[in-house]
Order: sequence, then C-alpha cells, then structure tokens
Amino acid sequence: MNVMDSSAWLSYFAGDSNARLFAKPIEALDKLLVPSITITEVFKSVVRQRNEESALEVVAHMEQGTVIALDGELAINAAVFGVELKLPLADSIIYATARKYDAVVWTQDADFKGLDSVKFYPKAKAT
Repeated sequence: MNVMDSSAWLSYFAGDSNARLFAKPIEALDKLLVPSITITEVFKSVVRQRNEESALEVVAHMEQGTVIALDGELAINAAVFGVELKLPLADSIIYATARKYDAVVWTQDADFKGLDSVKFYPKAKAT
C-alpha cells in the first residue's frame, strides 16, 4: 500500500523533475491510500496556483484511490507521532495513516526523512 504526501502529489501534477518517481505508486490505484488531509492541502495549493476548476480535477484524480477519513483513533495516533517525531499536524496525520495500513509514505518533505517506511526524494533544485 502507498500513501502520497502532498508534496508528492503536487510534484506529480506539476510534472516536475521528480514526477516520474511518484507516477507508479500514484497510478497503482488499487494500492493507493489518500489521507483526507492531503486532499485539503493539494486542493488549497492548486487553487492558489491555478483555479478552482483545476483543483477539482486534481481532487477527482486523487479520489480514485481509497480516501481515508480522519477518525478519532487516527487523530490520537497522529498526535502521538506528532509529539514523538516532532511532525507538523498534516504530516503526523499522513504518517499515522500509513502506519495504520502498513503503507509506504512517498514524499519530498524533509520532515519525513529517515522515518520508517518512507521513500524520501529531495526536491529537485530549481534552475
């Protein structure tokens, strides 16, 4: 199972130099888990950069995976990971989701670097 961090989704949709690294797990829809917080983050970013119509198209693609809602148990686990691993709120929810479903987190976000079951790829340098 795969969980894409918001940075991985944005890289994929932007078609930047790391997009190909995230394409295979994103396109394996039967193994794709989508924490609802990533929908919030990606939608917000795309609205800012483009427009609402583009953001809705992106979300429609994301929702082809299995969307995982934030429930009480997941919220508590996220809080624990946030404290123990010093993760920001959204990252702790993403990580808790991955741990609950024994999934791999794919990301460009350095907050995840070095954590178990994480595939971290540094953001490509802008030229």
